[in-house]
Amino acid sequence: MRRVKKWLWVLAILAVLAGLAYLLTRRATLEIIVEYWWFASMDYTFYFFQRLIYPSLVFLVVTVVFFFLFFLNFRIASRFLGNTETVKKGGKSAPEPDRRDIVKLFRTGSMRVYTPLSVALAILVAIPLYRIWERTLLYLFAPATESIGKHLTDPFYGLDISFYLFSYPIYTLIQQQLLVIFAILFLGVLCLYWLENRLLDKEDQKLAAGALIHLTILVLIVLGIQVWGYFLQRYGLLYRDDPASVFFGPGFVEMWFNLPMIYLKILFFTLASLALIRFIHFRRGGRLFAGLAIAFVLVLGLERTPFIPRMINQFIVIPNEMVRQAPYIQYNIDATLDAFNLAEVEERQYDIKPVMQLVAEDIYLQKNLRNIPVWDRDMLGKVYEQRQGIRPYYSFPGVDVDRYTVNGIYQQVNIAAREISTRRLPATSQSWINRRLQYTHGYGVVMSPAAQSGDADMEWFIRNLPLQSELPYTISRPGIYFGMEKYQYAIAPNEQGEIDYPQEDNNTVTHYEGRGGIPMANLIKKAIFALYFREKNIFFTTKTNEDSRILIRRNIQTAIENLAPFLLLDGDPYIVADKDRFFWIQDAYTASYLYPYTGFYTDQHYESEQINYIRNSVKIVVDAYHGDIKFYLFDPKDPIIRAYSRIYPGLFSPMSEMNEDVRQHLRYPKGMFEIQMSVFRKYHQKTSDRFYHQEDHWEFAGVETDLQRSYYMTINLFRDRKHEFMLLSPMSPIGRDNLRSLMVVGCDEDNYGRIVTYNFPKGQQIYGPAQVSSLIDNDDRIAQEMSLWDQQGSKINRGRMIILPVGNALLYIQPVYLTSTARTQIPQLIRVIISQGTLVEMSTSIEEGFRNLEVRVRGQSEKILEQTFPPPATPTEMPEEEEEEAEPAA
Repeated sequence: MRRVKKWLWVLAILAVLAGLAYLLTRRATLEIIVEYWWFASMDYTFYFFQRLIYPSLVFLVVTVVFFFLFFLNFRIASRFLGNTETVKKGGKSAPEPDRRDIVKLFRTGSMRVYTPLSVALAILVAIPLYRIWERTLLYLFAPATESIGKHLTDPFYGLDISFYLFSYPIYTLIQQQLLVIFAILFLGVLCLYWLENRLLDKEDQKLAAGALIHLTILVLIVLGIQVWGYFLQRYGLLYRDDPASVFFGPGFVEMWFNLPMIYLKILFFTLASLALIRFIHFRRGGRLFAGLAIAFVLVLGLERTPFIPRMINQFIVIPNEMVRQAPYIQYNIDATLDAFNLAEVEERQYDIKPVMQLVAEDIYLQKNLRNIPVWDRDMLGKVYEQRQGIRPYYSFPGVDVDRYTVNGIYQQVNIAAREISTRRLPATSQSWINRRLQYTHGYGVVMSPAAQSGDADMEWFIRNLPLQSELPYTISRPGIYFGMEKYQYAIAPNEQGEIDYPQEDNNTVTHYEGRGGIPMANLIKKAIFALYFREKNIFFTTKTNEDSRILIRRNIQTAIENLAPFLLLDGDPYIVADKDRFFWIQDAYTASYLYPYTGFYTDQHYESEQINYIRNSVKIVVDAYHGDIKFYLFDPKDPIIRAYSRIYPGLFSPMSEMNEDVRQHLRYPKGMFEIQMSVFRKYHQKTSDRFYHQEDHWEFAGVETDLQRSYYMTINLFRDRKHEFMLLSPMSPIGRDNLRSLMVVGCDEDNYGRIVTYNFPKGQQIYGPAQVSSLIDNDDRIAQEMSLWDQQGSKINRGRMIILPVGNALLYIQPVYLTSTARTQIPQLIRVIISQGTLVEMSTSIEEGFRNLEVRVRGQSEKILEQTFPPPATPTEMPEEEEEEAEPAA
């Protein structure tokens, strides 16, 4: 009976424990199952198992390696326990005590005691590497920059940059862990020998000589690890960041004082350690050890005192700072330009002629004017919402800029996806069937030319439902199942039918035919998804069929972050219209904070810590209908992405495999360009003397606190007779409103990534946006018209100012919008202001404004010429007296 009760208690406890384990692991188990299905639905099954196994594999390998290391030391120690030398007393051997039992306990304990102890110590080393398992793999798989492109080395030690990006952080972490662990190991073994020695002293015996050798080896290992740490401190100097200094990285003081102190510290520490070991073994050299130890302590004190570096800086560096710091400033400049991919920026002089020499009939000028983006994306988003939203549940999360060939003309356009937002459904329509089965997708895009007129209705290239398109192909699958909205899961196809687009009396119904999502035809999958989403309707609904698939993670950025969390995503993915459906293009970056001699950059758009290295290494294409996500290796010279491609073989495809039509729409990411410009505005001063004086430091041009950020343009700037899609950013001298330069990067394939800075003459006043804005404010005609519009019930907004370089002139173009203050607000483009820097003209279209400006400039030029060179007086106009005086002279 007692046995039965005992077993009942055991079973009850096991049942409780099993229940608790189930409750604790159920969610994790469900997540792993759903995660596997989701990865498999996109053909990333192998990649899923890699990411699942790699962390455990790193932990296991590191644990096993260090377990054997620690266990071997304990095993060696156990071999010396009991292996003693007997000491004779009075010619008689010492009595045999029960020492053998104690020795036997230590020896047999090598498995029962030393094994768990070794495991525990090994786990302590493995845990930090497990937490950074991906960085550990990068260290193992990282290539040298020499093997993949331009050989980048640090300017002082000459080491490959890959050492700092991958090896240095791992070495630093391992050194710190090993120092602690081997110190603990040494103390543990020392305690064993000390206990053994105490037992042997009672029996007039002494410890075996091998024990002392073993301890000596452990001491040497601990000392060697500490010396390794001092060597690693040398590389830490390359990340010195002094807010009071004009440059980043070590300078004269660090390289002529701190670095020698590190070498002296290594020297005296090593010599003192060897002297200590010699003294312990041979009882000689005590004074030598004491002297070396004192020298080491003195060096340590000198290194940490701020007095000497301050004196060196005050009396040696500052009086000759330009000469002393010049090579280190140059190191910082060169490293920063390499780190942010700015080393090959071209510089060109852009001379502005005093009189604008442009004519409205110039065909290339007309093409430039036809591509001026007069609509700000925020304003245009409101127009799309009001004029093409059609139903309240449609939304336009963002307006993108691209270029297409429409009606045989290569031109710039604005494009936005019409996505579904079930949150906008009326409260009475927020049923589970509506949100999950019927309102499953958006429909198509809207597209309009960048240039518009203020006296005409908006021109469209794609609009309405169903789509009306001016493009030379028909889009057969216009459904947007994956996009930028905050999507929840949807089930399609289903027996209920999905609303494709609304018509006058009813809705057109469709059935999803894509390959996206996870099949859920059986009850087991339905049950698992019901538990996963905590939604019973998934299991009990009768509206699913054998073809039904559950579409999850439909926000493209959320999906990409789940697939590749090691990539930084640009904040502005854009949609592309292809021949039969739509694709999203997402730019992705690799970044690091470990590039030596390079200052840190922080951007609010990226949640990562500070970075000092970045590359646009990956282009990601997402199918808006099927949900396929493809990663393309865009910058194979980047060592970080090359390391990831080795870790995850097959994840990244070469660019040659990208759809050619989609590839034509790749553009240089604005986020990357603005990071580069934030750095280049200071580091364009490429010589140490210019950089030291900072006399040409730039900032983003703008009007007061409203900075003029970069914008896309289609112009013929690189080549006179070819218009290309480019990204421009105007720059001003810091603290000034005039323009200093125009930064341009190419987006079309021939010149993709080519960065050119067009510098304006220093001695010539080139108006910036703030100054032209002041000209507009002071124009009486414009002020009068705007005051009439800006009456009760309407509001005037002036848009972003576009700076257009054409010929040897600059045109400043600013749209004017009229918005109602009523509940329904549809911004309307009513006028366009155009200026060449001195005169201002406001018209209904850019072309008309330029023609009017041309007339005024020509009139002004003729007036200036008349005042400067007045026409000579004719003889008939000369007074009689002057004529008489003129005759003899003739």
